Amino acid sequence: MVFLGTFAQTPYKNIQLTSMPKPALFAAKQTFKFVFSFLLIQFFTLSLVFGQNKGNTFRFPAEFERQQAVWFGWENENTDIQKTVGNIINGLSGKVPIKIATSTPEIQKAARETLIKMGINTNLIQFHIVPGERLWIRDNGATFLTNNEGQQAVVDFEWSNYGYYDWLFSARPQYAALYMALKMNSLKNQFSDADKEMAKINKVRRIKSDLAMEGGSLETNGKGVLIQSEQVTLQRNPDWTKEEIEEEYRRVMNITKVIWLKNGTADDSRSFMPNNGYVSVGTGGHTDEFVRFADASTILLAWIEEEDIVKHPLNKITYQRMQENYKILKDATDQDGKPFKIIKVPLPSAIEWTATVAEKTNSMDFDKMEASRLPLEAQTIGKTITRVASVSYLNFLISNGVIINASYTNHGTPTEREAKVKAIFRDAFPNLEQVWIDALPLNRQGGGIHCVTLQEPWYEAVDKAVP
Repeated sequence: MVFLGTFAQTPYKNIQLTSMPKPALFAAKQTFKFVFSFLLIQFFTLSLVFGQNKGNTFRFPAEFERQQAVWFGWENENTDIQKTVGNIINGLSGKVPIKIATSTPEIQKAARETLIKMGINTNLIQFHIVPGERLWIRDNGATFLTNNEGQQAVVDFEWSNYGYYDWLFSARPQYAALYMALKMNSLKNQFSDADKEMAKINKVRRIKSDLAMEGGSLETNGKGVLIQSEQVTLQRNPDWTKEEIEEEYRRVMNITKVIWLKNGTADDSRSFMPNNGYVSVGTGGHTDEFVRFADASTILLAWIEEEDIVKHPLNKITYQRMQENYKILKDATDQDGKPFKIIKVPLPSAIEWTATVAEKTNSMDFDKMEASRLPLEAQTIGKTITRVASVSYLNFLISNGVIINASYTNHGTPTEREAKVKAIFRDAFPNLEQVWIDALPLNRQGGGIHCVTLQEPWYEAVDKAVP
């Protein structure tokens, strides 16, 4: 900034370059003008960003704190997913206001009609038109903050389509130019605007960040501690260092400590899993699949027991990853330097099924896999593959006295194991009503209950806009 300020005081038209040949002189002046203009743009951009976040007193509340509302997106084609969303809404009934975002008035009308057929009173639901909304609203929707003045703000993170193009780039570098162009387009598409639109609806302050992040991989204790998955955060932001990422979280959310875990569960992998032959359509390691805060000092960690390693080929991978994560968490401390209580939560049994490779698919085609989502060598149309669902007892939602979680006893998980899990949750959340539903339609798509919901923390000045 000091350089720019000094440099800006010398108008480029006064600089003497007459000793140079005319073509070279012209080129030098043009280059100088370009560099000068670029630096000015950078200066004003930085001024805008820092000015926008000046006096930021907001914090990132924990999910177990009081909530103002729970947001949903809407899937207009998959009836099984619609039923699952309806069951979540029923579980939240009487606990928290519901807001549903749809991208168009037509989809909003269809959502109302579908929910009414399910027996849900839509008069109690707030519907909003949000261009760029997705079923998985947690990931590209608003990251809500609050402060001690009873105000609300929204962090506007970049949207990278789950780092898909960076992943493609690393897997197929020969198409680097194409993937980088697609990545730049994804940063500017409508899905990147959903959080911005939600800030407008609530009439609250928007804090812009250049960090690419999804809400499903932001896990906080509400006291300034944030858990991150290296597998996700570093992959989405290949040009950022850990130190730069931590500083950005401090700037936009006043995070004081980041705990870096390595990897998520094996069945939440990006897509094709080399050397195992299983195909997942997961996120690549979101925290809400394997590590969650039960309270400010208690952490739930997904777990595979030693005797279960041999029960499925993916169990060994997840076992090794969670062992490593456990060691990190055991050495970690909270905002006050105190160790965490760590509770190991058994995972459900793996759920797999066969599918065929197809050129195009839709959201109902669980028995098919779109060829473009696979490595080039596996894209043979008609080839049979084995798909696996992203299953976990940690993709739950907490809201105002209730916890909504997934049950898997109808899909191969032993009743004894799930009974143990339910006992763990009763002990970890003694004051919460427990609601268990079938979430397999979401799991087959690589998500879960937490992914399709987004809590809006409670704040006092509901009708007050923050400048």
